[in-house]
Amino acid sequence: MKKKWYSYLWLGELLFWVLGLSNILFAWLGMIFFVTPLLISIIGGSKAYCNRYCGRGQLLDLLGAKLKLSPGRTPPRFLRSPWFRYGFLAFFMFMFGRMIFATYKVFAGAPLRQTVTLLWTIKLPWQWAQVDFAAPWFAQFAFGFFGVMMTSTVLGIITMLLFRPRSWCVYCPMGTMTQMICRAKAKAGEGSKSLISLMNQSPVKP
Repeated sequence: MKKKWYSYLWLGELLFWVLGLSNILFAWLGMIFFVTPLLISIIGGSKAYCNRYCGRGQLLDLLGAKLKLSPGRTPPRFLRSPWFRYGFLAFFMFMFGRMIFATYKVFAGAPLRQTVTLLWTIKLPWQWAQVDFAAPWFAQFAFGFFGVMMTSTVLGIITMLLFRPRSWCVYCPMGTMTQMICRAKAKAGEGSKSLISLMNQSPVKP
């Protein structure tokens, strides 16, 4: 069967890393991977991005299934549990908030820190990055966001090497958020239908 155009979106994931490693400011392109799934779930009420358009998921599937780097084991139950998924989302958003605060401090006059933090603890020096032509806060966000993207990718690769190719998708923060949005949208839709049905009912005669 002929592949659809979205079957090649894993190339976009690779392009992001090539561009980001050549110039840290390209890390801003990663916001596309954050905003798009949220918009699709808000507007369409579906997880089409996770199921069809996620370049990272496609890349993990390519490495794990096509190149046979994944053992294909079922991920442990705790990774799929609500407490872990929501807890990891809360932790992820907390660290994302810290990154935003660090960007604000640079905007307010603090010195730029040219480091990329991997797994929230390992600071990788990035002094070779050319950021002189960009505003310090703009560059600080790029350093922080590239660390976020690198951390989630490393976690995805680790779980791919241990379990099924797309085991990362089980606890991906974006997947959890889009699922929450879809459920809220579905409940809101059911509530609206019930209200309309109630309003359309014939009034009870006295």
